[in-house]
Amino acid sequence: MLYVLAVIGALTIAVLLWRAFGPDRVGTAPSGRFVAPDDDPEFLRKLSEQRKQKRPEDE
Repeated sequence: MLYVLAVIGALTIAVLLWRAFGPDRVGTAPSGRFVAPDDDPEFLRKLSEQRKQKRPEDE
C-alpha cells in the first residue's frame, strides 16, 4: 500500500512540474492569450487616432 501511495505522489508531482515548466510555458505567450489594452499596440493606435479627431473640435 505504501508503494502505491508513493507512485501516486510521484506521478502527481511529475504532472505539476510538467504543467509549471512544460514546453508550452517557455517562450512567447500563445496567440489566444489575453493582452491588456495598455500592452496592445493596435488599441493604443486607435486611441491616439480618436484623440486626434476630437482635438480640432475643441480648438
